Amino acid sequence: MVIDLGTGDGRAVLGAVSDCPERLIIGVDANAAGMAEASRRAAASPRRGGRPNALFVVAAAEALPEELNGLADLVTVNFPWGSLLRGVLGAESAVLPSVARVLRPRGRMELLVSVTDHDRASGLSPLEDQELEGLAKVYAGNGLELRKVRPATPAEVAATRSTWGKRLAAGARRPTWLITARKW
Repeated sequence: MVIDLGTGDGRAVLGAVSDCPERLIIGVDANAAGMAEASRRAAASPRRGGRPNALFVVAAAEALPEELNGLADLVTVNFPWGSLLRGVLGAESAVLPSVARVLRPRGRMELLVSVTDHDRASGLSPLEDQELEGLAKVYAGNGLELRKVRPATPAEVAATRSTWGKRLAAGARRPTWLITARKW
């Protein structure tokens, strides 16, 4: 099972379930209205394009439903902003424990993040090697092993099908980092 945390409009989930019809993918976002259209499309009958392997859940990243505990093989977070961005970068303490809780042992978390000077209002500085290296300790404190931190390729950015990533011009005009971690 995959959890797409901060799924936004849910289009990435619909695309992913089409690519992997055998996999359950759950889009989670605190904003129900943003996911409404994707949720309606997923719930339609299969002959009308429905996707029975896509579900959408309204929840904050800091308080993921207990029913998801230990079930996710993979948690993806693509181009987060606000509290979710601060949380996955270790600046807010409640997000990483919540993510770690829903991952199964040896489950993975994959992040695509972009923080530039323009984003200073979020309380974060532009991502540079020094800030990213400090993540290892924060992740370890939450039962996660930081595995990879590197610039994302344009293909990795495009593969997300993220509407928000397209708006940001992530990977093209804006630096984007791929961060992966594994639960111990």
